[in-house]
Amino acid sequence: MSARALLMWDDGVTGYNFGPSHPMDPVRLALTMGLVRAYGLDEVAEVVSAPAAGDSTLRLVHQQDYVDAVRRFSERPGDADGSYGVGTPDDPAFAGMHEASALIAGQSVGAAEAVWRGQNAHAVNFAGGLHHAMPGSASGFCIYNDASLAIARMLELGAERVAYIDVDVHHGDGVQETFWDDPRVLTISMHEHPHTLFPGTGWPEDTGGDGAEGSAVNIALPAGTGDEGWLRAFHAVVPELLADFRPQALVTQHGADTHFEDPLAHIAVSLDAQRAVQAACHDLAHEYVEEGRWVALGGGGYAVVDVVPRSWTHLVAIAAHAPIDPESVVPAAWRDEVYALTRQLGPGRMTDGRTPEWRAWDSGYDPADRLDQLILATRKAVFPLRGLLP
Repeated sequence: MSARALLMWDDGVTGYNFGPSHPMDPVRLALTMGLVRAYGLDEVAEVVSAPAAGDSTLRLVHQQDYVDAVRRFSERPGDADGSYGVGTPDDPAFAGMHEASALIAGQSVGAAEAVWRGQNAHAVNFAGGLHHAMPGSASGFCIYNDASLAIARMLELGAERVAYIDVDVHHGDGVQETFWDDPRVLTISMHEHPHTLFPGTGWPEDTGGDGAEGSAVNIALPAGTGDEGWLRAFHAVVPELLADFRPQALVTQHGADTHFEDPLAHIAVSLDAQRAVQAACHDLAHEYVEEGRWVALGGGGYAVVDVVPRSWTHLVAIAAHAPIDPESVVPAAWRDEVYALTRQLGPGRMTDGRTPEWRAWDSGYDPADRLDQLILATRKAVFPLRGLLP
């Protein structure tokens, strides 16, 4: 197994472009790759491109009629009428939509294949993490669900236990739906409470289908949750479940939209807390996952200059075992690139100046605290189903 991490990259992924007024601006991908290069991580990690996912691969998750519809709307965007979820304000059709979506999916599937086969212990596709797409429809800026496809491909190759951790601010509903009845896949989503944010799903009592009880885990957080609460919730639930499940591979989704600057949600997490969870996922992979197999994906994130590139560059650096000092000054050449592409000034350092700390769950539970109430709700719903004490 190569000690070098894989970084999946193809310039074509920036063709995933819903238009100039859409919040998912592909410049966030270009800027992230630019910052990765500015830090020399493209020389530390092994940068490769995988082919686009073909129909047989897409059918591991998606219905053929849906794939056919995406291809049709990709060729004639004006025909998209909202059927199959395409042609809506969230998911407008665009020329080349199928090709760009399949290319992103192919990068995640390629990452999963390499990690499962032992070619590399870790792999990153920050263009991926499109976790809302359903088997038969688009949803929430997501056309093909590359996270589900990566997991499904590992199952096809013989995996018997795959864990999925999703720390995007939105519930990872598409991945949960795909594997709702499959006990081989443990899905854990930590997200803003469904009362206050799209897609309105991901309740603590949603724990998996018949025969897969306890395989879906939902940590719903109150709006306004900051670094301490976010990290407390993660550490109160995730490590114990991974220690019990002992996955053969770990797939994680790192949407950067939990950040306090993100315009589409209400969680108030810093870049430094995001980095802490990325590092925690890396450590958990080495502690509890067979051979440390870890596929890390991007996801949401709509503060496309200040937040997303820094967050995902930290993710690449952690996966490559070359972490970046948060206090380091962002390379001037990258800030010039930011201005050239966006006419905005880029951030000056790789930190928000925070030092995230949290109270461990075993230090005590506050029955009057809304966050603690929700953490306990998750533990009570899931842990007994897995033979664990809540």
